[in-house]
Formats: sequence, structure tokens, C-alpha cells
Amino acid sequence: MGKSFVRFLGSGDAFGSGGRLQTCIYADLGASRLLIDCGGSAMVSIKRWRIDPATIDAILITHLHGDHFAGIPFFILDAQLVTKRIRPLLIAGPPGVESRVKAAMELLFPGSSQIRRNFEVTFVELVENQAMVIDSLTITAYPVVHASGSTPFALRVECGGKIVSYSGDTEWTDSLIQAAKGADLFVSEAYFYDKQVKNHLSYKTLLERKKELTCRRLMMTHMSDDMLGRLEQLEIDYAEDGKCVFI
Repeated sequence: MGKSFVRFLGSGDAFGSGGRLQTCIYADLGASRLLIDCGGSAMVSIKRWRIDPATIDAILITHLHGDHFAGIPFFILDAQLVTKRIRPLLIAGPPGVESRVKAAMELLFPGSSQIRRNFEVTFVELVENQAMVIDSLTITAYPVVHASGSTPFALRVECGGKIVSYSGDTEWTDSLIQAAKGADLFVSEAYFYDKQVKNHLSYKTLLERKKELTCRRLMMTHMSDDMLGRLEQLEIDYAEDGKCVFI
């Protein structure tokens, strides 16, 4: 594929609603290939859609819940033992991302976080509302509303003249307006249809605030059974596992 594109490797929630895989968004932006979130099923989805994990330069994490970062231990072990990776890997996320990933590795595979590898893993803690330039990527993390043990973020990624943004998990907050501004693609969670709950967005709220999101394209993801049962009613495009979007 010659153009920049996004493929939804996992578009589901934490509970496998609709049989969907956990959150994992692959973006090929020309100068860089990255994952935005890496849920527990990420390696299944990476291999199902024939993405070579050795070509992924970075993994960016919105928040530290297992359905958004728990695939990283499997990714690192696959890189070490299967693909024999030698290229460095960047992992960027909220404060505490390194300790949480290493703790997950030790819980799942004791000793795995301490093993010497043939590739360097660099952890970067994102700073809210600050554009951070890392190699070819400019990453801006906007604080959102989702209890997860550390600051949750909406992420805005700029690379090669393209902008991809993702809300992460959150209820409505005006930070989403900034994250979506001018983006080629803004991906937003829409967990329930019209039910209002803490920490999550409803489709109705997103529809009501849509005009404030000045992105070129808006897509929904992370939908519960409540949303999946009403797909024919939706007026906003939505992700499905494996769906590819050119930007």
C-alpha cells in the first residue's frame, strides 16, 4: 500500500463484545509505523492481518488498562524469540508506563523483563498538553476522564503531513476538541448508545458534539453490545476488526 493508512486490528471493548478483539490501531504513516494501544489480543490481530511486528517502530498507549496495553509483554517476547528483532522499539504512554509494563511482564512471564535482548526498548512518559517530537513523530497527549491509575490521554500523532488522533476511553471532555482539530482521522470511543456513565462516551453525546470536532473524518470504536445491536441506526462511521482506512 503506497498511501498512509490506518487498520483497526482490534475494535472491541474489554469484554469481547460482538467477538471483537481488544483495542489496537495500526497506523502506517510512511516515515513511521506504529500501534496506538496494544490490548491483550494484539499479537493475535497483528498476525491475523499479516502485519510484520518487526516493522513497527512505536507503541503509543492512551491509558493503563489491560485491554489497551496488556499486549505489550507478548509483543516484546515475540520480538525477542520469534522475529529476532534488532531495531529499537519506542513505547510511549502515561506516567508510570514503564513500571506497569514491566510489572505485567513479570506477572505473566517471571523474569522476562530482565532478560537481555538484541534490541533496545525505550520508554517515554508523555506530558499532558505538550507536543513531543520523537524521531519522525510529533505526539501530543491531552488529558481525558477515565480512571486507570495514571493520567489517561487522548493522543494526537503527526507524521509526514498526516494527523491521526484517538480519544482513548473517556467521557466527554473539551480536550477531545483539541485532539481532533484538523486531524485526517479522529477515532473516538462510543461505548453506549445513549446511556450516560462515568468514564465513557455515548453515541448520542458524540453525535450532539460532532460539530465541535473539526476533523476530516470521524470514526467510532470500543463499542459495547448496546451499540453493536444498533449499527443500522448509526449516523457516524464505525470501526470493525480488520477495517482499513486510507488517509
